[in-house]
Amino acid sequence: MSAERGYLGGLLVTSAVLAVFELFFLPLRFDGTALPDLGGWPFPISALAAGVTLWWLVGEAAKVAPRASVAGAPLWVWLGTLLLFVVVGPGGDRIVLADWRMLLMLGAGAFPAAFRIGDVMAKAAIARAKEGAGG
Repeated sequence: MSAERGYLGGLLVTSAVLAVFELFFLPLRFDGTALPDLGGWPFPISALAAGVTLWWLVGEAAKVAPRASVAGAPLWVWLGTLLLFVVVGPGGDRIVLADWRMLLMLGAGAFPAAFRIGDVMAKAAIARAKEGAGG
């Protein structure tokens, strides 16, 4: 049981660290600084990273304990970390962008994770129904 708790704790720490990295990489642009110069187009790779990683983290948390409260923990930690950086930034700086990229990252991260939590809840309901039917 302690190994499972340690694994879940690692997933939660990973969720918080990923939220910070996704925020830091959110302002990337094709402006010739870090990426090639393609006219300054935004490159919101953080949205894709958030969607893939949160979907995976929720699935791994569901393997530890197939309950929605446990499976949803990485999503809650991720959202809490983002909220923390909205309210308080490092050194008083604001790193959260107030534009469409932030909304895209929130949606791309939260929706796949929420669907995965729904999948966990559906599988648990099916398992309970099978147990109740004696099968």
